[in-house]
Amino acid sequence: MISRKTRLAALAGAITLLAAACGGTDQPQNTFDPQGVEARELDNLITPVFVVAGFVFLLVNLLIVYVVMKYRRRSDDEIPKQVHGNAKLELGWTIAPAAILAVIGVFTLGTLAEIHADPGPEALEVEVIGHQWWWEYRYPDQGIVTANELHIPVGRTVSIDLKAADVVHSFWPPKLSGKVDAIPGRTNFMTVEATEPGIYYGQCAEFCGFSHANMLLRVVAHEPADFDAWVRANTTPPVDTTTLTGDAADGASLFRTKGCASCHVVEGYAAGEFGPNLTHLQQRETFAGAMFELNERNLRRWLRDPPGEKPGSLMPDLELTEDEITSLIAYLNTLQ
Repeated sequence: MISRKTRLAALAGAITLLAAACGGTDQPQNTFDPQGVEARELDNLITPVFVVAGFVFLLVNLLIVYVVMKYRRRSDDEIPKQVHGNAKLELGWTIAPAAILAVIGVFTLGTLAEIHADPGPEALEVEVIGHQWWWEYRYPDQGIVTANELHIPVGRTVSIDLKAADVVHSFWPPKLSGKVDAIPGRTNFMTVEATEPGIYYGQCAEFCGFSHANMLLRVVAHEPADFDAWVRANTTPPVDTTTLTGDAADGASLFRTKGCASCHVVEGYAAGEFGPNLTHLQQRETFAGAMFELNERNLRRWLRDPPGEKPGSLMPDLELTEDEITSLIAYLNTLQ
């Protein structure tokens, strides 16, 4: 017999799980709060499928309870009536699930066709590259290379070519679209289109190494005029280091002598190959894979010990002094 305490513990656990599943729609990565065209198409598919699945689940469990209660053994001699070989029953429980799955399959294929349709020549093209553990964004028509934050205009389809530089990642902004894997040596395709301006949060959804949980992303949706202003800000000529003075000039020199320039690109000054492009760093609100807000306090913490702030970080501890950190931050602040 199951004890009363065990039953109460099971009931409390079930209530806790139910309560945890009933969060509000204002959660930053709530799949059931679609804010984009593709996400709404997926939601329109998921909701009726969930209703059908819920009905089948309830029906099956009620039938199990009914059979257990009605045909439970009452004596050693009583044997339930056998239905093996009943053609009508066997046809029924074969055809019904097949019909349900066929209907669901038709609507699923229709939705997949919609979200993978050719976006047309008016779409904004973006190349998204997954790295351990940050996202790189390239806008070929605008000549922009940035990281952490994907900036898009509201009401315009964005055509994404999805790639990976090292291992398998998965790009997932749940309020805008479903998840699509980024695979080394292969280009996958997806589209997103935001219907309202705002910041939409997401993350890598495929385990990709030690700091997988810290591989976050942001999609920033602008009104068209604001997006055009963002494009202009990110296509202005880079800072001329010869005009810098004081701490900023010292920081620019340290950027090269400490090895930062071997990893990071600053157009016209550094041609790194591994880390995020920093040419217009100050146009972003986050850094380190969108983990931290871009401000002096967080930059100082980061430069003291990157692997300590982000486990597994490929950026090493450069053993900088506080004065060197101050100079580097002064230089980074000029990267407008």
